[in-house]
Amino acid sequence: MNILFVADPLEIFKVYKDTTFSMMREAQRRGHRVVACEPRHITWRSGGLVHAKVREIRLTGSEDAWFEETGTPTRALKEFDAVIMRKDPPFDSEYFYATHLLEQAEREGTRVFNKPAALRDHPEKLAIMEFPQFVSPTLVTRDPEEVRRFHAEHREIILKPLDGMGGMGIFRVGADGLNLGSITETLNGQGDTTLMVQKFVPEITQGDKRVLVIGGKAVPFSLARIPQGSEVRGNLAAGGKGVAQPLSKRDLEIAQALGPVLAKRGLLLVGLDVIGDYLTEINVTSPTCFQEITQQAGFDVPKMFIDELEAALA
Repeated sequence: MNILFVADPLEIFKVYKDTTFSMMREAQRRGHRVVACEPRHITWRSGGLVHAKVREIRLTGSEDAWFEETGTPTRALKEFDAVIMRKDPPFDSEYFYATHLLEQAEREGTRVFNKPAALRDHPEKLAIMEFPQFVSPTLVTRDPEEVRRFHAEHREIILKPLDGMGGMGIFRVGADGLNLGSITETLNGQGDTTLMVQKFVPEITQGDKRVLVIGGKAVPFSLARIPQGSEVRGNLAAGGKGVAQPLSKRDLEIAQALGPVLAKRGLLLVGLDVIGDYLTEINVTSPTCFQEITQQAGFDVPKMFIDELEAALA
């Protein structure tokens, strides 16, 4: 197959941990042809097809010069057997526009994973609202008074922006309410921006678990991202330590409930974030942790992903 990966610039990949790289490597191992572009390279013109200037590459097996570029043609997206949307957040206006270009490519016959409309319909913080049975006490609001009332009820809380990634902008406020007003103002701009507030879950000390769901099926191991030192965030980008571990009974319950529902909507790959027994986020843009789970647990996550991609295209 010819597989196009829409991603960040290849030159900034950290191949020792990058999930998109691990997908490419497994695809090439099976004999598929790997092609890449960035969202900025995708173009549509009336009377024509969605196309992109792409980079045809071959993975070298080296960690430094990890790819060779063999060509840079301009090709219609419908010429590819699959287009894998792997652009990292933030989900900003340009990401939004890219999903519309990819959706037009779908109308022309292109198979896109994850499905562009599903990417738009599942904002990673807010998508949990559909599954309240798995969520800890949570508030979504612009109103500072609502935040104060939520804090008065739950005492220890977490506040975070809806468009954050990698743990950016996450604050913990204790029972004393120290700096609650200032933090709320910082995150919601005097009531102009919606934020999320959640009851603090003490099990964060055991890790913020990334549960991967591929083709509606759970990967049997999660990556528990454990905060280090005095840090409250377990995100790897914020210095958390990643430890692979078997799914708990609750992890599996959540994954089995959500997996088939999300797969039917065109979400081939989903990353569920679970703290203790609670679902905290549903990641659909570019879920990670393939390499960490594969290396530590011995379960070949990239193989499972390409298996499910091939099955979806069969």
